[in-house]
Amino acid sequence: MSKLQRGAICVLIAAAFSGGAVAAPCGEPSSSASAIVPGAPITLRAVMDEIANAAPQVRRAALETKARQAEVDQAGRRLNPIVGVELENFAGSGPLSGFGETETTFSLEQTFELGNKRSLRREAANANAALASAECGAILRQTQLEAAILFYELGAAVQVADFANESAALAQTLVETVETRVKAGAAAPPELSRVRADAIALQAAAEGAKARVQSLRYDLAAMWGDAAPNFAAPVTKAASLPSAILTGETKIDSHPLLDMASAQTVVSEANQDLAQSQSMPDVTLSAGFRRFEQGNDNALLFGVSVPFPIFDKNRDAVKAAGFLRQADMLNRVAIERDLISQQNAARAQLISAQKQLSLLETNALREARSAYDASVKGYRAGKFDLTTTLTTRKALIDAKLAVIDAARTVNIQDITLRSLTGAAPFTGDIQ
Repeated sequence: MSKLQRGAICVLIAAAFSGGAVAAPCGEPSSSASAIVPGAPITLRAVMDEIANAAPQVRRAALETKARQAEVDQAGRRLNPIVGVELENFAGSGPLSGFGETETTFSLEQTFELGNKRSLRREAANANAALASAECGAILRQTQLEAAILFYELGAAVQVADFANESAALAQTLVETVETRVKAGAAAPPELSRVRADAIALQAAAEGAKARVQSLRYDLAAMWGDAAPNFAAPVTKAASLPSAILTGETKIDSHPLLDMASAQTVVSEANQDLAQSQSMPDVTLSAGFRRFEQGNDNALLFGVSVPFPIFDKNRDAVKAAGFLRQADMLNRVAIERDLISQQNAARAQLISAQKQLSLLETNALREARSAYDASVKGYRAGKFDLTTTLTTRKALIDAKLAVIDAARTVNIQDITLRSLTGAAPFTGDIQ
């Protein structure tokens, strides 16, 4: 890769993280205000913005990016000159006991780097800055994905908790129905004990579901460094999937991990060029003047020194840099293939989850609810026994929980695929 191409890649990688809604955290914060409305249900947009502006790992990566950018300027600095003062022939013995024979030398020494070392060193630092920016983008993408998945987990937990309360209410209604039949002598007393125990179990399950919601609220708030959440739980539904998501071409044009691998390749190439330049010895020039106290005479001095590369020509360092460059190129290819594989898997799982959700909503849940309603009416009329009613209610609970889980899977696979393809909300747009 030529120097011009390498520089262009560095510029492109840096530009990718210098503008746009998700890029700002790797440069300057896009907003200092919280995106969360206290007490209101949290939204996916608020989650993504809060991660971008406040997540500790993203902020740390952004500061590391700034540090690498500062190192670019440092790498371009010239070597400092050396000023020297040297006194000879004093405080000795005989005629050298005083300062009468002293020779004082004032010198200025400057080392000049050959082989374009300074420019290559700056280029390597610039490549490392681009790599740090790409790493920040990868951390941001991964952290936002984890937070989005937690967001949908929380939304599903809220639905489970609501349905658990509904199930507990249904159980209490059935208790009242059985009480009426027992008092009328149409049912045996053990049936009342059975439904009461069942109702208590469902109430306990409802409390557990409520605790799950609170736990996930704390987990989500911790993603951006809050110890206590100040938001209400979200209201979520299964994602409406555009055809482009389901039928899109399997390719990876740009992904933070791929950008990071490309940036690492540029770094290894820059390091190899820098290592090759180290084989060129530097030249040190010195100049000054010397004063002779004995005759009050002065004389100019000039010197040139060059290392003689007999034992070390930096060949092993160049060889090592070459191996690292090859390894980074292979790593980029491997990452690209892995991302394509992940994209294919996420798309397949998304399509499957969408089909499951459709079947469960339109068939299983409707039939289960109809069967339960019929069994309750039949039990009241004495046509069905209690076991049939409890069995149909369990089937209704299982069907509803399966619908919630399928919708959760659709949302998680959808957001995962969007992360892999760079679609909204990872473009800074919430659809």
